Amino acid sequence: MTKAQQEKKLEEARDILAAIGMPQKQQNTRTALVLLAMLDLRPDQEWTEASSNTLGITECMDWMVAHYPDIPKGTKDPSRYAPNSRESVRKESVHQLIDAGILVKNSDVPGRATNDKNNRYHPSQLAIRALTTYGTSKWQDSLDEFHTEWEKLIELWAAERSVHRVPVRLPNGREVELSPGEHSELIGAVVERFASQFTPGGTVVYLGDTGSKWIVNEREYLAELGVVVDAHGKMPDVVIHYTERDWLVLVEAVTSTGPVNGLRVAQLKKLFEGARPGLVFVTAFPTKMKFRRFAADIAWETEVWVAEDETHMVHFNGERFLGPYDDTHE
Repeated sequence: MTKAQQEKKLEEARDILAAIGMPQKQQNTRTALVLLAMLDLRPDQEWTEASSNTLGITECMDWMVAHYPDIPKGTKDPSRYAPNSRESVRKESVHQLIDAGILVKNSDVPGRATNDKNNRYHPSQLAIRALTTYGTSKWQDSLDEFHTEWEKLIELWAAERSVHRVPVRLPNGREVELSPGEHSELIGAVVERFASQFTPGGTVVYLGDTGSKWIVNEREYLAELGVVVDAHGKMPDVVIHYTERDWLVLVEAVTSTGPVNGLRVAQLKKLFEGARPGLVFVTAFPTKMKFRRFAADIAWETEVWVAEDETHMVHFNGERFLGPYDDTHE
């Protein structure tokens, strides 16, 4: 394979990215190489020979270096990628190709975590069917078909996500929906069951969601309590103003970032340092088994609520039951 062959195939890949409608930022060398790697298309092959190549990010980078060695990699050594470029490949090329319908993630095990070392990606059958016609008289018709079918898939997936969203009724009767998943089910239990038991008559002033930044964010209400929401700060999953006692109850669902440990208490105190009400820190668990796994990490002077035993709480203090502590307490 010559350098001229490599550059020609790379230029064709960029042309495809533009035709598909990828953003200008992704019509670059890195994304073009990712596309070629996932199609297992070497410089001396025709587009009709493109196939499905299942690769992790590191495997993808190794393939790019092995088969397109003369393409500069943006490092001092043009024959390889810098180790820290792995995240750029994943976040700035692979993710966008997934969003465009070109790649599929973990078709074998869709639920893998983002940082799972076993994450793998491969081209969709829809994409392969279209891209193997590039350079032929069928290309434009295939491209039109791809866009039509992909829009249908997007609509179908959106409908499926909507069906599986988790409905939650707030204490004031308003209904909201959270993204599907265990995390949202636990947050829903906090809002509907914990709140009725331990903060009756309280107001949910903040409610986060994995699918969007927040579902409830009563900025003006919080401002009256002395709280300015920092868009860059990591808010707790649920914030309830227990108006009867003027407490702000900050609840973390353990399925998101783990329990409220000493570090998290410090972060939350900083985030809510201007609050007039006293602060109460709560970690919510779905089951006692899950609670046992994290018990050693939970900070003193915080609370634990377990959804399967919703009428009880575990108090990580010896002085009093549920309530805030001031900064002078030792």
